[in-house]
Amino acid sequence: MPVLVITGTGTEVGKTVATAAVAAAALAAGRSVAVLKAAQTGVGPDEPGDAAEVARLAGAVTAAEVARYPEPLAPATAARRAGRTPVRPREVAEAAAKLATEHDLVLVEGAGGLLVRFDATGGTLADAAGLLSAPVLVVASAGLGTLNTTELTARELRLRGLDLAGIVIGSWPGAPDLASRCNLADLPEVSGAPLLGALPAGAGALAPADFRAAAPGWLASRLDGTWDPEEFRRREAPEA
Repeated sequence: MPVLVITGTGTEVGKTVATAAVAAAALAAGRSVAVLKAAQTGVGPDEPGDAAEVARLAGAVTAAEVARYPEPLAPATAARRAGRTPVRPREVAEAAAKLATEHDLVLVEGAGGLLVRFDATGGTLADAAGLLSAPVLVVASAGLGTLNTTELTARELRLRGLDLAGIVIGSWPGAPDLASRCNLADLPEVSGAPLLGALPAGAGALAPADFRAAAPGWLASRLDGTWDPEEFRRREAPEA
């Protein structure tokens, strides 16, 4: 798995922190890691973006961006409004492929959800994943509404013949409600993919050293972690 594409079921689901956790676990396993942000929006030219935040939390990763736009909008809209050239899926794929020649693992983080448009022709992160023939990890929210967005994302990946590596819950609450606890069983069912992790709410606010030490415990073995989904479900899911 030299390249792993990471998308969310929407915005604010914990995608960047989940990317940092995957990077930290891979580093702890002795792998060299690069993080590529396909299209960074909503930050100025000298402000740290999502790739920099992953590096801050995870440690010694190579952080890179393909394009950056100042307004916090979908990349195609942000590029148009800024009068700048939009990012193309092929550019993302080429940048990731180059990083893969120099690193054991390249994490390609999208902007928002899978089908957020990069350009006026409708290019998306899904197109970049297709060009790379890379598996896609989906970061989902825990609570009510997540089953619909997760299933739609999973269906689109399969329609495109892309490999859905699994689902990571981007923010698991300290006091989960009934919907969240039921979703531990329902998310794998509706997506047809395994649950590969659950990050505790507030993980991104940890000190970097604490984040790096804890990250493998939030992720399953496929992501270089020690998290046990069955044990987690037994502890957190409601009784039938």
